[in-house]
Amino acid sequence: LYEATPGGAPARGVVVVQAAFGVNDHIQDVTRRFAAAGYLAVAPSLFHRAGGGTGPYGDFAKVLPLFEGLTDAGIVDDVDAALAHLAAQGIGPDQTAIVGFCMGGRVTFLVSLERRLGAAAGFYGGGLVTARFPQFPALAGRIAELQTPWLGLFGDLDSSIPVEEVDALADALAGGSPVATDVVRYADAEHGFHCDARPSFNQAAADDAWARTLGWFDRHLEA
Repeated sequence: LYEATPGGAPARGVVVVQAAFGVNDHIQDVTRRFAAAGYLAVAPSLFHRAGGGTGPYGDFAKVLPLFEGLTDAGIVDDVDAALAHLAAQGIGPDQTAIVGFCMGGRVTFLVSLERRLGAAAGFYGGGLVTARFPQFPALAGRIAELQTPWLGLFGDLDSSIPVEEVDALADALAGGSPVATDVVRYADAEHGFHCDARPSFNQAAADDAWARTLGWFDRHLEA
């Protein structure tokens, strides 16, 4: 995993879950941003089963081989290892958040179903309402099992996540989640709007989503 430490002794931790391109320069930068906000931040590499590494934006022919051997069970195992790393440094689950981008956004929902952490935030996580790949089933039907407060952040111009699916998810969460949830939509944002290394970067949406994420963590994590 990639680790970034704050200047002082951390009281909180965060697991940063990669997008489909691996723990690349952007994910490492985001991990450092959380450290600057006072978190012990770790980003596990989910592609180690295929040899690790990263893939380029916009070339999925080079990205898809990195997914070889990856399953939801394996993802939870990797997150558990990251959580154990934080726990060994005195940061327990109630003081730990998880955040993810793209495929990592879905992972935050998956982990929120399987584990009780302090808080979770998912940026433009697809495949929640309608599955995209056989090994990664849709998760919206399990909303009643949520254990971790979850914040979802989506762009209305995201061609891979229809607004109708986002609204269906929001309605289902409002009607059936046993923990706090919120879904935020950005009218002029595309997929990847938080990534300043991609053409879809949207400064206003990224700034607002970052502030909402930190606020969500502040509300739900134990001091």
